[in-house]
Amino acid sequence: MDEKLESILKSAGNMFKKYGIRSISMDDIARELGISKKTLYQAVDNKTDLVEYLLNYLIEKGDYNCLKDATKDMNAIDVLLTVSRAVSDEIKEINPVLSFDLQKFYPTIYRDFVMKKRDHVYEQISRNCQQGITEGLYRSDLDVELVSKLYVQKLIEVHNPDFLSSVEFSFEKIFQVMFDNHIRGIANTVGLTYYENQIKNLNINTNP
Repeated sequence: MDEKLESILKSAGNMFKKYGIRSISMDDIARELGISKKTLYQAVDNKTDLVEYLLNYLIEKGDYNCLKDATKDMNAIDVLLTVSRAVSDEIKEINPVLSFDLQKFYPTIYRDFVMKKRDHVYEQISRNCQQGITEGLYRSDLDVELVSKLYVQKLIEVHNPDFLSSVEFSFEKIFQVMFDNHIRGIANTVGLTYYENQIKNLNINTNP
């Protein structure tokens, strides 16, 4: 990806996470970057084009490439714990208005993003399940395809603003509980003992 475009996407993404999309103008983004609006429009055609580029960029970034080296020698449970902490840290920075703005003002782009994200997460969870079974940490009778699809469906549902507005908990807490339930549902006795020791050692609170 072009460095200038990536810089624009990072800056715009940070602003959208804090304030939502509708409240941020192209003038605001150009000002934040210290460039003219003309220069900004040389990289993207308009705000809708910018949003689409940004969501595609987030799909690529969502692979957490920065964690691949750190997790390559980890077992399946530690990989999930490491990635879940990265996701939780990311969630803390996101304004719930962002999802609302995407669904209301960019429904087609957002729907495409959700579908791509779904496929990506499905592949990640499937791979992790296979690893955990091989390592003797997950149940050997696990239906990998079904477990992966259920996890992805839950993830899509908890992103729904209607769901979030109907519960008292933050999305971060909802994700933590969903993640905890996922591991407890797939781990065997050995894996569950290891997981409970890890969350105790890492001081992770999974209670609502």
